[in-house]
Amino acid sequence: MRPVAVEAMTALLTDGLGNPSGAHRLARRANQVIDDAREQMADAMGAEPGEIVFTGGGTEADNLAVLGALEAVPGVPVCSAIEHHAVIEPIEHLGGRVVAVGHDGQLNLDALAEALDDDVRVVSVMLANNETGILQPLDAIADLIRTNAPNALLHTDAVQAFSWIDLASAAARADLISVSAHKFGGPQGVGALVVRSGADLAPLVRGGGQERGRRSGTQNVPGIAAMAAAATEMVANRPTETVRVAALRDRLADGLRAAVPGVVESGVPEPTAPNGQLDRANKAERSNKTANMCHVCIEDIESEALLFLLEKEDVLASAAASCSSGAMEPSHVLAAMGYDRQLAFGSLRLSLGYPSTDADVDAALAFIPPAVERLRQAAGTNPLVSSTVAR
Repeated sequence: MRPVAVEAMTALLTDGLGNPSGAHRLARRANQVIDDAREQMADAMGAEPGEIVFTGGGTEADNLAVLGALEAVPGVPVCSAIEHHAVIEPIEHLGGRVVAVGHDGQLNLDALAEALDDDVRVVSVMLANNETGILQPLDAIADLIRTNAPNALLHTDAVQAFSWIDLASAAARADLISVSAHKFGGPQGVGALVVRSGADLAPLVRGGGQERGRRSGTQNVPGIAAMAAAATEMVANRPTETVRVAALRDRLADGLRAAVPGVVESGVPEPTAPNGQLDRANKAERSNKTANMCHVCIEDIESEALLFLLEKEDVLASAAASCSSGAMEPSHVLAAMGYDRQLAFGSLRLSLGYPSTDADVDAALAFIPPAVERLRQAAGTNPLVSSTVAR
């Protein structure tokens, strides 16, 4: 957590607050804290204060967006094949339409156009993928929806994107936008959903009518205040933090590609020399990804074994989405991108953030290559001369 978020949260945890729905002075004070936080989140997300709904995290925000839209106005849900489980599982459960992506992780716009019609009620496409960091063209997607499914709302899961992308411009045409505090230096278990004026949304949690009837339950006042403090600082520092973290990410990714044979970086074309051969000396093009995400697949290893070795050296990573680590199946995101199953088992997700340093990158580059070599030797596989992308 960012220090400003810790300070905001602990101050309220140690100072008596009432229920923000109450009438006495401690309740009114708690309600004022929430109102102030709502304004801060609206400023940070490019929304109006009345459009902000506080939730218990990104998963709840995603569920409220998709299921709440369908509860208010029944219809067909549509999403991309690389959505977070908080989106794709509800949509598959309801028999919705799942649209393919290409090997580059970009949504197939022709396939999306075919999936859209007057029956579609909500279309959910994440702004940035939570495993690979690959960005989606929301403006082009919004154009297709307005033309082919005029009754549909556009929802975007911006949980991974918010720290690095200005939502006021990148998600200006989205009707529903989800974020989660822990991704930008706030506490875990707190999130927000933008519900644009005019977007019909039914509550999933009914009771006291909090959040203008969209999400009942006594609000987590300290958590909400901490999230707003983190968001305000993140937005103020985002221009410089993005440049700095992107440079660290590039050094990490380029270092892995140079030091470890058989590394395939997701969504990033291999640099080529004039003779058409791979050119590891040239930096890869990563403008289509968030600044923080270094996601690779490493041939001839299994990532769970690699993660075990790296943890001993305090290099803490994951195989796919953090909430999916430990799963025995490869990532559904990589499967949707057409990665060979065996290559997908070598997935390694290295996430950087505002506290990341050059020393962190040095440590990762010092420990990952020998750990990969150790696993390959134990398995009896020979290091490859160059990587090959299995399609």
